[in-house]
This record gives sequence, structure tokens and C-alpha cells, in this order.
Amino acid sequence: MFDSRHTRVRAALCTVPLLVGILGTAAAPAAAGPRHSDASLTCRGKGVDPDARVRYKTETLIHAPLRTIWKVQTDVARWPSWQASVATAERLDRGPFRSGSAFRWTMPVPPNPSTPATRLEITSTVEQLKRNSCIRWTGPAIGEGLRIDGVHVWNFTQVKGGVRVSTEETHTGAQVDADVPAATAILRQGLDAWLRELKAAAEARTPHRPR
Repeated sequence: MFDSRHTRVRAALCTVPLLVGILGTAAAPAAAGPRHSDASLTCRGKGVDPDARVRYKTETLIHAPLRTIWKVQTDVARWPSWQASVATAERLDRGPFRSGSAFRWTMPVPPNPSTPATRLEITSTVEQLKRNSCIRWTGPAIGEGLRIDGVHVWNFTQVKGGVRVSTEETHTGAQVDADVPAATAILRQGLDAWLRELKAAAEARTPHRPR
């Protein structure tokens, strides 16, 4: 006999290709690299949730100046212009992107036999930040019958030929904990897509790529 609650949870996860890092689209994996180390990323000494069962870390090399990549990533209001899955995005504060900054962004969730069409709303708060180096934000993603709490860390490191952008995220919540492999796969696809789109957006703004 099938567990109807488990079936509903799995169906909900499968229709939310945006849990995705609280952040991206569940498209084919990007040209992001595999995890190179088991050590978690940090920003000013703080990292992802150490107790979370759903986690993923990856990185990619972007052939663009660090200042360009940082601008693209932190200009939250423009996320919909280069992230296919982000419907709306707004800063909830003013001034430079900094520790304490907050932003709200939304993603559509299509209907399926178990759940109606809904909108996933994510409210993120920057907890730690070092300009042109790292960002750590936290916040819930909430939709109809769905809540996921995420912690997301970004590292930006200048290397030969460009910038290595590394990212790690954890998710907690009843829905994701009910099917950790499925939730992890969705998170993986989302973060890979985010890096792919960030790479494309930053490199498109760089007429002469650094060698």
C-alpha cells in the first residue's frame, strides 16, 4: 500500500523546481564543477546549517571581472532579467547590498494532480557579507502547503583566467525531510542552473574576457 502523504509530498517537491536553492531553475545541470572538498563554505566564520539533511555544494569558473560578477549577483531587483525561474524580486531596504539587507522574490509553481498552482515566495536576509568575497543569507520559501528554510553561502575567489564562484545551500522542513534524495536532486539542479545563468550574464557584460 502506498503512503498517500509521502506521495503528496514527493509530488509537491517534483513540481517545485525552484526550491532550488531557494534559488534557481531545475534545468539540466550547468557547467558547474562537482564538489571538490567536504569542507563547508563560510562567510565571516558562518556557514550552512550543520544539521540539515538536504545540502549541496558546487562551483564554476566565470571569465569576467570580480566587480562585474558581484554586481550581477547582488543587484537583486534585476534577477528576473537573467534568472529564468525568478518572476519578481525586490529589495526591502535601500542602499548598498550589505549585512542586514533583505529581499523578497517569487517563483511560479505549476499545478499537478496533488497540489494547485501556487507561487513560492522567498524572503531572504543577508546575515554575513564581505564585499567582493562572500555572502551568506537565510530565509524561508513559502507556498501553499509548503515551507522550506534555507541557508545559502556564496564565495568569490579570483583565480587565473577569472573568478571561481562557489556556492553551498542547505534546506530544512517537513516536506524536504520526507524525501531527502529527491529534495537534494532538486537543490543540485537549481544551484547548477543558477551558476550557469550567473556565468552567462556576467560574461555577456564582459566584452574582453580576462585571460
